Amino acid sequence: MKAGNLLRALLAACLVVVSSVGCVGRPTLSSSAPGTKVSDNASTTQPLASTGIVTDFAEVARQSGPAVVNISAAQGTHAANMTPLWPPAANEHDPFVQFFRQFSPNQSSRGALPSGTPGSGFIISPDGYILTDARVVAGAAQIRVKLTDRREFKTSIVGIDAPSNVALLKIDAHNLPAVKIGVPSNAKVGQWVVSIGSPYGFENSVTAGIISNKARLVPDETYIPLLQTDLTLNAGDSGGPLFDLNGEVIGIDAPVHRTFEGLSFAIPIDAAMRIERQLQLHGKVEHGRLSVTIQEVSAPLARSFGMTKPVGALVSSTDKDGPSAKAGLRAGDVILQLNDITINDAAQLPMAVADLRPSATVRVEFWRDQRIHDASVVLGTMQGVSLVSDTSAQTTVGTFGLTVRGLTSEERRKAGVGGGVRVEQSAGPAALAGIEPGDIISRVDNTAVSNAAQLREKLSNAGSSVALLVQRDGHPIFVAIDLG
Repeated sequence: MKAGNLLRALLAACLVVVSSVGCVGRPTLSSSAPGTKVSDNASTTQPLASTGIVTDFAEVARQSGPAVVNISAAQGTHAANMTPLWPPAANEHDPFVQFFRQFSPNQSSRGALPSGTPGSGFIISPDGYILTDARVVAGAAQIRVKLTDRREFKTSIVGIDAPSNVALLKIDAHNLPAVKIGVPSNAKVGQWVVSIGSPYGFENSVTAGIISNKARLVPDETYIPLLQTDLTLNAGDSGGPLFDLNGEVIGIDAPVHRTFEGLSFAIPIDAAMRIERQLQLHGKVEHGRLSVTIQEVSAPLARSFGMTKPVGALVSSTDKDGPSAKAGLRAGDVILQLNDITINDAAQLPMAVADLRPSATVRVEFWRDQRIHDASVVLGTMQGVSLVSDTSAQTTVGTFGLTVRGLTSEERRKAGVGGGVRVEQSAGPAALAGIEPGDIISRVDNTAVSNAAQLREKLSNAGSSVALLVQRDGHPIFVAIDLG
């Protein structure tokens, strides 16, 4: 009996030991039930994963801020003496007045501070070379640069390149902090960027945003495709640097026409540095010119030209006395290659041409009549379309929704065209394509039309997709009409 009890006791003890060992050896779970307290030791064994969200731009500002400068460009006129509305007139030493004066615009007791354009810039070399937007300093009689250490310098203009909107300045100083130059092509859409500038004169102000587009061609601004961001830029930010999160400059903040208010743009720094080198060597930049007006090739336009995909730069007009026209190029040609540069979209062509010098001979491959042609063009120097018909009664092309008539002599003169028809009514496919009353149609695909009868004939044989060269407000553009 005693022996049996002893045996049972030993078996029970063994079960307790085995059970205890099993509990201790079980791995600790990374999560626990709500309300369960997790020991400090357990919590430190699992490091927190990074969220990947950037919330701190302090390092970029700390490292790069000292190389950003505040620019005051005086136009050579004196500011009028003005009595401030606030603070009210009182004793100059009144503490109340002194307190509020710090929030009022700076007043000169001499009344001789020159008015001018506020802006920003950045030091690219320790010996005092500074890049900025050309519009900050254009026409300035006097320029002053203020550093973050409060030193101010009279500044000389090394050179201004208006087509690219890049200006190079120089101050007489040495051992200056300089920015690091980055590579814009490495940037990605959606990537964080940081701008440092002087909005309304508040120097070294930092703002952040993301890249919205890497190659935005903005009409009438510059030939260079711009970086587009969602940064908030104000007066005085123009010419400041755009940094990536490595603290490297990838662009120069550049204002554009107020049509694009709410959007921010920057000149890619690689293009700006090519301009800078020429300005430093020669004080100016010479740009080649094809003397053509171009536009993107849309999918409907590509189909109408018999192309397998929408690539290249579509010529919508040529200067009749320009180098392209002399080489045989004409409206409707699609430029596919310039020397060894493949032109995948229209934004590439202006910069590729502008980087070449005038009088250079280039080989141009282009699409016409459903096959590739080539021509040798001797480039001109960075400069327009003119082409002479009787008026006819209105003609309606019902399938396309167009009602047109011939042009009067006065209309041809004002539009600068030698032929074409005026749109009187636009409906159906034509209206959907964007053609409006008052537009002038001068070409169907690659064939010029000088009267309404010709247009009707050409459209009748055009099939389901056709490209029309339309003049509106003096600007030529191809429009594709797709009946399919």
